Amino acid sequence: MAEQSTPADASLQRDRINTAQPHTARIWNYWLGGKDHYPVDQVAGDQIRELHPGIGDYAQADRLFLGCAVRYLVADCGIRQFLDIGTGLPTANNTHEVAQRLAPESRIVYVDNDPLVLAHARALLTSTPEGKTDYLDEDLRNVDVILEHAAKTLDFNEPVALILLGVVIFLDDDAQAYGIVSRLMDALPPGSHLVLSHTITDPAMPDVDAAVAFWNEHGTPKLTQRTPGQVTRFFDGLELLAPGVVSCSRWRPETDAVGMPDEVAMFGGVAHKP
Repeated sequence: MAEQSTPADASLQRDRINTAQPHTARIWNYWLGGKDHYPVDQVAGDQIRELHPGIGDYAQADRLFLGCAVRYLVADCGIRQFLDIGTGLPTANNTHEVAQRLAPESRIVYVDNDPLVLAHARALLTSTPEGKTDYLDEDLRNVDVILEHAAKTLDFNEPVALILLGVVIFLDDDAQAYGIVSRLMDALPPGSHLVLSHTITDPAMPDVDAAVAFWNEHGTPKLTQRTPGQVTRFFDGLELLAPGVVSCSRWRPETDAVGMPDEVAMFGGVAHKP
């Protein structure tokens, strides 16, 4: 079952929403074709797309990567528990929907600290009777609080999939970013997995840097790009699964006669904890 928010909770969340400044989660929702954004987000999203016309494809590729990874973990690895930090605004094929479609007993804990995300998550993200979906309004940096709350729903004696899609990009300090991911994985038992995606910087994609620079000047929160090699470091100490850290559009895609999908500057990977 899913936890429900109270009218007071919803009121407090609405009070925290800044509709005068564009926000990453809401722009992402706009690019995905959702309805949970404001005019300021649409304007910023269109301006960023002018700088980098393919940037809307990142959101689609990241969402496809999530679905592919969760399906693989459930069907091929037997994972039934997911800790999804940086949930984002709910759209179609969220983590619990993909997992519980294959294994109704799956348990999912979502974590996000954006008030609009939490307002919608508590209203829209439900669960099968056999499983459970829980939500925590918390910052990624507060690892101990996240783990303590997640332990109320997840059994840390059994494997857990930690999902960090497009969230460590908000940590500009490398030592802190790598340290947080390591602390989270250290708390999970052998057989657990890490699913992570990150915006990259690459000389072959200079328009991406321009789009990120525009965002950091006008939007919130600020983004940090890393090279593919720096993204791969998040998986240190784990067994990185094929095809490694690649464009999210190319992580085990359903290929057709056209061939491999185009690359996007959102790279991701999946790794196993031995």
